[in-house]
Amino acid sequence: MNSGTMDFSSGRKKSLTNTQTELYRHHLQFYDQPPLENISLGEFEAFAVDRLKLLKTVENVGVSYLKGSDQYSNKLVSELKSLNFPYRPDADDRKPQTGPSEHDKRRKDHISHFILRLAYCQTEDLRRWFIQQEVDLFRHRFDELSPQQKLELLNRNNLQYATTSVKEKILLKDELLNSSYNVSGITVEEQDFYKVPFQDALDLVRARKVYLKAGYVYIPQKDIVTIVLNDFRTRLSKSLALTARSLPAVHSDERLQPLLNHLSHAYVGQDYSIQKNVGKISLDQIDSLSGKSFPLCMRQLHQSLRENHHLRHGGRMQYGLFLKGIGLSLEQALQFWRSEFIRGKVDADKFDKAYAYSVRHMFGKEGKRTDYTPYSCMKVILSNPPSQGDHHGCPFRHSDPELLKQKLQFYKVPASGISQILELVKGMHFQLACQKYFELTHNIDDANFSLNHPNQYFIESQKVLGGGKEIKREVDTAQRLQENSATKGSAATREPAADASKAEDEMTEDLDSYFQDA
Repeated sequence: MNSGTMDFSSGRKKSLTNTQTELYRHHLQFYDQPPLENISLGEFEAFAVDRLKLLKTVENVGVSYLKGSDQYSNKLVSELKSLNFPYRPDADDRKPQTGPSEHDKRRKDHISHFILRLAYCQTEDLRRWFIQQEVDLFRHRFDELSPQQKLELLNRNNLQYATTSVKEKILLKDELLNSSYNVSGITVEEQDFYKVPFQDALDLVRARKVYLKAGYVYIPQKDIVTIVLNDFRTRLSKSLALTARSLPAVHSDERLQPLLNHLSHAYVGQDYSIQKNVGKISLDQIDSLSGKSFPLCMRQLHQSLRENHHLRHGGRMQYGLFLKGIGLSLEQALQFWRSEFIRGKVDADKFDKAYAYSVRHMFGKEGKRTDYTPYSCMKVILSNPPSQGDHHGCPFRHSDPELLKQKLQFYKVPASGISQILELVKGMHFQLACQKYFELTHNIDDANFSLNHPNQYFIESQKVLGGGKEIKREVDTAQRLQENSATKGSAATREPAADASKAEDEMTEDLDSYFQDA
């Protein structure tokens, strides 16, 4: 590495030309081979910004449309066309092109992925967000492949599962039809089935979508994406853990550290932790607000606390940080939790000794003095699932469908709306289910935002109910970058058919200006 270039070669001796030719011959890869070339610092920065723009687009489309639907796929294809990343598996470099060649797009895709690994390996939340968007992008690209291209991808990445013979398919015809096969117009004999060890397809087994026999499952080609995605996710997760080990060396480079830090902040938008109006939410408002403006996850936590006068640690953290985010001060928080716990089986002395510390800890007044931020939807959905006796988590993700139905009925959600919500939950579209809950409980047809944070839900609810403008917050320069990103990203989904790319362009302009000024 020198002052003008970044060296990705890591001392490898492989033939650069041959390796690049092989890497960039294909529309889709697992990113197992790191880049083996020098690039300029300017290109490094440009690729990083464009990759972030790509992943933000994937996220915005994913919370605006049902993943896997035709609308979702068509919108994503439309958005990707303007981003100079690969989007068509049948693209041919030999055809005349007005813009970057397919080779250039695939090179950019490959290198930019590894650049963002450096930015997003730093914390669990960052890794979770990065993996989710990369998996969604991979799934879309995989679905665009032809059956032959899918088979080639499996073979290239040592996912060489045996296809079931015609004879065996005929013998198992009834079982295959009853368990997993449901494509009209195509017979069992015409469709490829893969014979896969059951431990490699636990999600499909759990959902009873495949036929299981003698330790193997029979997966129709249309469902093999589940296996591929599990493998891709596992590889990427391990790679991020390895990348994190190199962070001390990266952080010692004064050119890269501020760049990577700003990139990693840009995804989350507002963190809802530092506000000018701390204390303006009074304790006697909480009961009323919980019924009008709390998302279902916080509403159930509040109700459980009022009924049982206690929450376990996971619930206290999730709910306590949410209340902090809507404006509850440390003094109010201590008063709130103390009064509630004392009504239960905890006396004042025990509360002060066993629980007050954790409340002060949330506000950065104890321990490492970290100013903890409220949990995003993704963190609530993907981390720390609730156990028996817990009340935290996402009701749409972690509740039994029948219990969720009863809860929605109790909160007077109309029957037609409950059916819509349960259908979204069945498709694992938990944030969309919560957004539908928002629309139904606020009596509006379109929420006009893409929901990704419980505190965002609260603020948007207050706007709809006439509770005033969005809570203003004091932010430093880094947080202002986050707020701009979130505000513009939200605006993108208000007109999902046209504005997502425009909003992401604006978001990256902020980063570009930072790069130019640095």
